[in-house]
Amino acid sequence: MGQIHLSKVTKSFGDVEVIPPLDLQIDEGEFVVFVGPSGCGKSTLLRLIAGLEDVTGGQVMIDGQDATTMPPAKRGLAMVFQSYALYPHMSVRKNIAFPLRMAGLDKAEQDRRVAQAADVLNLTDYLDRRPGQLSGGQRQRVAIGRAIVREPAAFLFDEPLSNLDAALRVGMRLEISELHKRLATTMIYVTHDQVEAMTMADKIVVLQAGVIEQVGSPLELYRSPRNTFVAGFIGSPKMNLLGGTEAAKHDARTIGIRPEHIAISSESGDWEGVVGVSEHLGSDTFFHVNCPAFAEPLTVRASGEIDLKYGAKVFLTPDPAHLHRFDDKGLRLG
Repeated sequence: MGQIHLSKVTKSFGDVEVIPPLDLQIDEGEFVVFVGPSGCGKSTLLRLIAGLEDVTGGQVMIDGQDATTMPPAKRGLAMVFQSYALYPHMSVRKNIAFPLRMAGLDKAEQDRRVAQAADVLNLTDYLDRRPGQLSGGQRQRVAIGRAIVREPAAFLFDEPLSNLDAALRVGMRLEISELHKRLATTMIYVTHDQVEAMTMADKIVVLQAGVIEQVGSPLELYRSPRNTFVAGFIGSPKMNLLGGTEAAKHDARTIGIRPEHIAISSESGDWEGVVGVSEHLGSDTFFHVNCPAFAEPLTVRASGEIDLKYGAKVFLTPDPAHLHRFDDKGLRLG
């Protein structure tokens, strides 16, 4: 259960095509993350799978059945939105049980499923509280619980952590990942945050302007980005992308090197530069180095023990084994 296949799926609003013909295979039990900048079509694609938007062309298959024109309630999917959409006058218990009451399940089955979901989400002690008495993270867990009790073929998450502060986002990220391991159910998760994508996904789908730029595991995309867009989007900080004569030396229009693959020294190296702003994170320090050879500052990841002052003269040496080459269309070479 939970296998989803999109074949030549398109979406247009009037004369504007926001999703050109697109193919995608999501296997049973996978945690798939749609990631990309704002307006790239990731939420629209999720809504096409859910049936909340009609496809303009193509086919949506769910567990071998044609779901292209099937109403959302018949698709066996459960969606968790950015907004919790909880009923403030109802207890947590009643909020979680609400879709079961609407489906006409008997009270005993409702209680069983609610208790099971509450146990998985550590909400058992909060079942008799109302949403206003809960933290943001707890309310998001209630919204997830309401989806769990439906026992769907797949969960669809549309930027569910956007309303949480930084600390809660990290905690909920871990909780959702743990939930996936426990339930072993297909999950599709939409985010613009590539850190969420890298830390949560089995498979990442990188989108730009409705087009799938690359599909693969987090490490596949990190180690072998298909083009300069993926190279610059995946990774925090992003990959340094360099042009000019240095790229030409490697028979490329653009070369890429990640911050951790550049050595920094006060004595000697391939590229001379001056330290600009430094970001000290404790275990690591990110130096932004201005080099006359390049138009943009280079980001270098170094040990937190290294202390270089603003304006210090330094030398950078890229690791040739981790150099990425791209052609004039931005596509990967070699």
